[in-house]
Amino acid sequence: MNDDDSEGTKGDGGSNGAAADEPPAGWTLWNDEPHGRRILVFRPDVFNEGNDLPAECIPTILVSNRSRARRPGASQIATDTWHVALTLEPEVEAVVESYETREAAVAGANDLAGRFADGDVDYREAYQLPRETYLDRLDDVLGE
Repeated sequence: MNDDDSEGTKGDGGSNGAAADEPPAGWTLWNDEPHGRRILVFRPDVFNEGNDLPAECIPTILVSNRSRARRPGASQIATDTWHVALTLEPEVEAVVESYETREAAVAGANDLAGRFADGDVDYREAYQLPRETYLDRLDDVLGE
């Protein structure tokens, strides 16, 4: 899919066949605030200090209607747009999508999670300085 890094607004989310609020296989619901942000993490059993994939590099999907402006305090300001952002580690965003409602964003997050788990997200493009050893290991985890 070529529009993985697009920021176009979508009216509704896709469906992966699971319940609308249930993340796809390999993903864990880390936090779900009613009417607020939602956080999904990928394979926390693998991304931890006991393995060769550090915890700070855990792929994370954040659903939020907070401002994405990069200035102090901006993230505390609610907006009318819901964002779904896939990060691979702090400061490395692979995909950002926008939705009109939280429900659509949750469905979109699950769709994105499924695309990532299926290997349909080109996460290597998110890196300005490639970390080949880490990315090769991430390829291995996605192939499991």
